[in-house]
Amino acid sequence: MNTDELLLEVTDKFDKTLESLEKRFATVRAGRANPSSLDGIMVEYYGVMTPLKQLATISVPEARQLLIKPFDKGALSGIEKAILTSNLGYNPGNDGETIRIVIPELTEERRRELAKQVKAISEDAKVSVRNIRHDGLEDLKKLELPEDEEKGVEKEIQDLVNEYNKKIEDLLKEKENELLTV
Repeated sequence: MNTDELLLEVTDKFDKTLESLEKRFATVRAGRANPSSLDGIMVEYYGVMTPLKQLATISVPEARQLLIKPFDKGALSGIEKAILTSNLGYNPGNDGETIRIVIPELTEERRRELAKQVKAISEDAKVSVRNIRHDGLEDLKKLELPEDEEKGVEKEIQDLVNEYNKKIEDLLKEKENELLTV
């Protein structure tokens, strides 16, 4: 491995951390309907735990409503039960063919809780960035480069860390604004 490969690997890991952060932020709902808020729901379907999105189409007919249309109507009650037990605070309405979920307005207190939650998620991402930096610096030492070259690569890695921490902060501010605006 040379320094270019090392920097490429570190950058790639930073990109994956950002991607993961964005996915986790998407699951935090902000009073608007978002199909990704149902991503973690597993439904018991003929004795097998199956992701909801493999059993139904999920659409957003209105700003604060989700419509779940199962491919097999026999899965309706299982989907409804999984949503109720998911701890998302959703109250599904089953009409025999589809399930409608009206997203309730968020209270000020709930908005603040969600803001704290996204702050914690962003802190996890920053910890991940620090760990990647640490691993990168360990790998750099193994290359046994001249001291001045090693210092230069260390500075490049630190510059990347600063850049990605700024991106994390920007994503956090954006999500907090989304959560706290009524």
